[in-house]
Amino acid sequence: MGREKDAKTDGKAKHKGTKLKKLSELEHAGAGGDTVKNSTKPTKSTAKTDNEKSHKKVKTPKTETLEAINSSSDSVKRESEDNCTVKKKGVKRKRVKDEPMEGPSDSTSAPITKKKTKQNGQEDESDGEAPKKKSKKRTEKEVKKEEEEHPVTKKPKRTKKEIQETKQLKIKKKEEEEKNRWRWWEEEKYEDGVKWKFLEHKGPYFPPEYHPLPDNVHFYYNGKKVKLSLAAEEVAVFFGQMLDHEYTTKKVFRNNFFIDWRKEMTDEERLLIEDLDKCDFGEIHAMHKAKVEARKNMTKEEKLALREANQKITDEYGYCLLDHHKERVGNFKIEPPGLFRGRGNHPKQGMLKKRLQPEDIIINCSKESCIPVPPAGHRWKEIRHDNTVTWLASWTENIQGSFKYVMLNANSKLKGEKDWQKYEVARRLKSCVDDIRNQYLQDLKSTDRRTRQRAVALYFIDKLALRAGNEKEEGETADTVGCCSLRVEHITLHEELDSSECVVEFDFLGKDSIRYYNKVPVIRKVFKNLKLFMENKKPGDELFDCLNTIKLNKHLSSLMPGLTAKVFRTYNASITLQQQLKELTNKSDCEAEKLLSYNRANRAVAILCNHQRAPPKSFEQSMANLQTKIDARKEQLALAKTELKQAKKEAKAKGSTDPKLQTLVERKKAAVKRCEEQLLKMEVQATDREENKQIALGTSKLNYLDPRITVAWCKNMEVPIEKIYSKTLRDKFAWAIDMTDADFEF
Repeated sequence: MGREKDAKTDGKAKHKGTKLKKLSELEHAGAGGDTVKNSTKPTKSTAKTDNEKSHKKVKTPKTETLEAINSSSDSVKRESEDNCTVKKKGVKRKRVKDEPMEGPSDSTSAPITKKKTKQNGQEDESDGEAPKKKSKKRTEKEVKKEEEEHPVTKKPKRTKKEIQETKQLKIKKKEEEEKNRWRWWEEEKYEDGVKWKFLEHKGPYFPPEYHPLPDNVHFYYNGKKVKLSLAAEEVAVFFGQMLDHEYTTKKVFRNNFFIDWRKEMTDEERLLIEDLDKCDFGEIHAMHKAKVEARKNMTKEEKLALREANQKITDEYGYCLLDHHKERVGNFKIEPPGLFRGRGNHPKQGMLKKRLQPEDIIINCSKESCIPVPPAGHRWKEIRHDNTVTWLASWTENIQGSFKYVMLNANSKLKGEKDWQKYEVARRLKSCVDDIRNQYLQDLKSTDRRTRQRAVALYFIDKLALRAGNEKEEGETADTVGCCSLRVEHITLHEELDSSECVVEFDFLGKDSIRYYNKVPVIRKVFKNLKLFMENKKPGDELFDCLNTIKLNKHLSSLMPGLTAKVFRTYNASITLQQQLKELTNKSDCEAEKLLSYNRANRAVAILCNHQRAPPKSFEQSMANLQTKIDARKEQLALAKTELKQAKKEAKAKGSTDPKLQTLVERKKAAVKRCEEQLLKMEVQATDREENKQIALGTSKLNYLDPRITVAWCKNMEVPIEKIYSKTLRDKFAWAIDMTDADFEF
């Protein structure tokens, strides 16, 4: 037994010696900055504990070692310096590593640790950390034992050649993608109204049928087991899955659910189940939670099998042929049945979204294509061959009676053409926007009340980028409004507020029940007209009682073909981005500062368009982690500066006769510069995250900002487009990336 133990110890020592040798080679092979880089390794491990003192404890021995190496450089050659470092580091590490191997003599290592920490004035900390180290060693032993029983093959470290080959492979793949990309923007456009000449697809993918509850899971009513019919049981499962959600506590949700659930019950079930409060969905909820946990704890093999199964579905249903080019379909999966939630306090929340069948679906494809085959025993509602529309399948959903569509993916030709056209219309507005503004300012004095209301509404849409707002049936949707549907209760007039005159205070729910709250100083004419519009009206009355979206858009289209209220929003967003980028960006800035300037310009647009979000749940922890990294980098920079100072001192003492010392100084300078750049990048990142805490930048980037402005800015500022646009957005805006020059003006 003793020999075996000795043999193991020797083996470990040999392995350790090889590791240390490699480490020393890495530290001295490259630039001087590499030494600083390696010194951050202990900092990373301590940063996780959020203990700032522990950084110092790790850093000091490193500093001493580095200073010892630097001071020996005028009497010892570079090679002997390497050996010295290996020896010193080897001794120091061996003492710590061998502690658990000595068994009872572990206690003897404590004074050594204490002695070391006394030098740094941290005696108290070493006592507290000893038990943690022991427990860590024990867990390492257990892990090693497990590895012996179940050996795991570790990935070998990649060589420089392999890394280079991987890079070349990525570049080649990117080039192939570009080569195979359908450059539809270079082709001739079809005549007005025609979207495609050939369209073939497999139809939508339907969700699996409902599987009954297992025998050990029951539904209870008034304390008694009740075996529900299949249709009623499925709806009960929808509710049971949501028990821990806030929705199931809302009165409207519960009432709507119970009404729709009873419709799915048999006559006997309706007679028995009359009160939702007496229903017990506990076992159904427990089953659902167990399934969620099982999904989380899936093995790699199970996850891989699931991924492969999903990929097969995507390969079959997720692509179509558009004019004989393969294009990705966006939402090819039919939404499964469930309970409607809606946004905000939607009056229909809790209602049952029914299962869709092929008999509900209209298919659209070309006559000469292979018509999609419906699931066995079913048929399509209708088959159309309409090349003036862009959808592949359509149906009417049962909650609000609205039409739903299967469309092509965002990076498809049809979506790209629509985006291009949208931004071109917004660009055309630039040439006549001054005339339109002069016109609505003149209309504010009109004797016709309808003309004045239209002028005030246009003023708000132009200056505040408000949505026009659509007419809705009362009680059918959430109480959200736009400019034309504002009510008296949504605005408050202040003759003077916060040292500003004629202030309008807005407070209403906009799209997706996002609150719009703003205090805006307006011109006197607008303020007077608002006063007149509010006279003798109740809070629930319409502010613009002589205006609606249809009338407004009809007037706008007479001023410029294709102009609607929505175009103003796109125009103001894009022109704001362009102006802000010119004001905020300097070509001399580093890349991180340029990106911060871009995000600030994007943020100005998001604020204008009221694109808000709730702060992410992990925001505070994320910021704390980033701050820890910044603190560690500051320490690393201080260390690098100390080393540079020492190297300069030695070079000055020796004179310019030793080229090695001059090379060392240059390396240390490069290390300091690298640390400063990394620190700046992190600090800029922290500022950016903090400023974006409650602002959603993605919505405006995706829908309102002409991508050509961004592409031109990237080319002018020499910033890679990958730093601004994700792969998804680069695919979506491939037309803009390809056609835009650096001198593009919106």
